[in-house]
Amino acid sequence: MKSLSYLNKYFIKYKWRFLLGILFIVVSNYFGVQMPLYVKTTIDSLLTETPVKGLNDALFLSLKIGGIYMLLSLGSGFFLFLTRQTIIIMSRLIEYDLKNEIYNQYQQLDYSFYKKNATGDLMNRISEDVSQVRMYLGPGIMYTINLIALFGLVIYQMVHISPSLTLFVLIPLPIMSFLIYKVSSKMNKLSKEVQAEQSFMSTMVQETFAGIRVLKAYSREKEVHTKFNVSATTYKAKNMRLVIVNAFFMPTIVFLIGLSTLLSIYLGGIMTYDKSISLGGILAFIFFVNKLTWPFASIGWVTSINQRAAASQSRINEFLQIKPTITYPKEKPFHFQGKIEFRDVSFTYENSGIEAIHKLNFTLNPGETLGIVGRTGSGKSTILNLLMRQFDVESGEILIDDQPIKTLNLSDFRNQTGIVPQDVFLFSDSIANNIRFGSTAETVSQEEIFSAAKKAHVYDNIMGFPSKFETLLGERGVNLSGGQKQRLSIARALIRNPKLLILDDCLSAVDTETEEIILSNLKESTKSNTCLIVSHRISSLRNADRIIVIEDGRKTEEGAHDQLLAAGGMYAEIYLKQLSEE
Repeated sequence: MKSLSYLNKYFIKYKWRFLLGILFIVVSNYFGVQMPLYVKTTIDSLLTETPVKGLNDALFLSLKIGGIYMLLSLGSGFFLFLTRQTIIIMSRLIEYDLKNEIYNQYQQLDYSFYKKNATGDLMNRISEDVSQVRMYLGPGIMYTINLIALFGLVIYQMVHISPSLTLFVLIPLPIMSFLIYKVSSKMNKLSKEVQAEQSFMSTMVQETFAGIRVLKAYSREKEVHTKFNVSATTYKAKNMRLVIVNAFFMPTIVFLIGLSTLLSIYLGGIMTYDKSISLGGILAFIFFVNKLTWPFASIGWVTSINQRAAASQSRINEFLQIKPTITYPKEKPFHFQGKIEFRDVSFTYENSGIEAIHKLNFTLNPGETLGIVGRTGSGKSTILNLLMRQFDVESGEILIDDQPIKTLNLSDFRNQTGIVPQDVFLFSDSIANNIRFGSTAETVSQEEIFSAAKKAHVYDNIMGFPSKFETLLGERGVNLSGGQKQRLSIARALIRNPKLLILDDCLSAVDTETEEIILSNLKESTKSNTCLIVSHRISSLRNADRIIVIEDGRKTEEGAHDQLLAAGGMYAEIYLKQLSEE
């Protein structure tokens, strides 16, 4: 349960709701305890006082007794309603805050974190795990406090009526506590196993839906279905083990409470012979014991809730306690002037041990266009990840306007950069909103959206759709062609008028004629800005001011298009091969 101590800060934040909830629980139980006492007083007075004379007196007495009992019941119910309005609403507010905290943490964590963790698991922790924690914050807390308050009030009244009978009636309770203690650790272990298996299932389903086209193309539906069934069966088996352990509580507790009721009747009946307890007192004891039935019967359920919440919060804490590896000062504004320099930069991927970049040096001056070309796996995209500081360099240094990148306000630098990634991602939203997403301005006019689409040479395609710019895209833009998705991604980058434009092999799905038009538009619209183009196609780079050739993370050639062709090296080899293919 130590993991749940992380939530104490939220109890402090909502302390007035929490304290009022406790007060309402106590008051509700006070009215509830008065009901058996009123029954005791009424029975004893009817047995000792003068019998009722006449039908009218009997009717009046019945209405009086029933009315007072009803008022006590209404008082208890009213404050129970207020309890739910404070504690349950508090749990919903904390759930809202906790989900926001987790989401903000996800946004703060760097790219390397997402390379190590599955999307389904991340989703499960912010949804299912938080829901389990919410059950602890609401019903778990409420029923626990209710048990404590009711137990205290009931025991006080029972002792006041008969200390000796109270002692006998409470004998089954320590047995109950022992059973709860023995199985709680087992429930905690099973809860963790259930949550872990559910995360695995979520990951599998997410990957299946995301890759549904590949799945169908390779006709692997049956295999994936079998794999999912295995996981679902495992999840069911683990859950059933938890249910069996949890189900053991209810009959045991009901039996022990029933035993207490029998002891109340039997021993109370014996004690009436020496007048140590009245008949009304025995009835009050039976009422009190039955009032304790649900609170004690709920111990197993509450324990299960708390153990599940502890397991879930433990999983949540794993992520909340992770510190981003990429940190930077945020207070000092940064205005990019256009110069980029790599000095002896080296980088090795931690998970694979592959050295992607080795002692790389190059300088990109303001207003220049630099092309980077190389075979697949040569390290081109890694250069861009290092430039955008998705990773930190292993050795060497990256300078932006002659300042170390680690000292910059990274948010400002990224806000002045437009990047078109190799792996295009489009949101399940309208085309207009997908383009508007790239802008850093609060409001974006329709003319700006149209202009960006025209520069990316996708305007005519969009206008051919029935809903034009309001066309809703499927997941990841599934209802667009590869070339349309790439051009839409370019429009999204251009709408922010970036000082640094980065194109990461983003024209691979368009034909050479369209590519030439787009590059011509880009050259015109970004002629005063710095531009970095990464591609394996020479046609995308030949108009760049300078081109560097990357092989195994090393720079092997550098120069303009004509110079590299004249050198007859790898660049010329790639160019001639692509030219022959065309």
